[in-house]
Amino acid sequence: MPILDIEIVAPGSDLDLPAGLAQSLADEAAQVFGGSQGTVWVKLRVLPSAFYAEDHGKPQGLYPAFVTVLKARRQEGNALEEEIIRLTLVIAKALERPEENIHIFYQPDAAGRVAFGGRLVH
Repeated sequence: MPILDIEIVAPGSDLDLPAGLAQSLADEAAQVFGGSQGTVWVKLRVLPSAFYAEDHGKPQGLYPAFVTVLKARRQEGNALEEEIIRLTLVIAKALERPEENIHIFYQPDAAGRVAFGGRLVH
């Protein structure tokens, strides 16, 4: 049930994403998570660079992506670190951005607090 909420900082007013990007990210993420078909969901949003800042100014040409991951249960320790590395690689490749510009945030475990179609995730 992993859900990836991906916000991509875009240069200028370029708000267009390549056709099929969401599907490609979902397919690649499914390989990382090892889930069965139809269990990885991706939501994409574009954030114009005019609405993104860093303290003391951002470096020229820097366009990060922020990824929030919601899973029933997160991995722990080395398994989580390995998952993060693999997920960073596939997202960076799909978005054609350096790995250091991909920032991943894990939500607390969804089990017991998230429902799909009226059914609580266990």
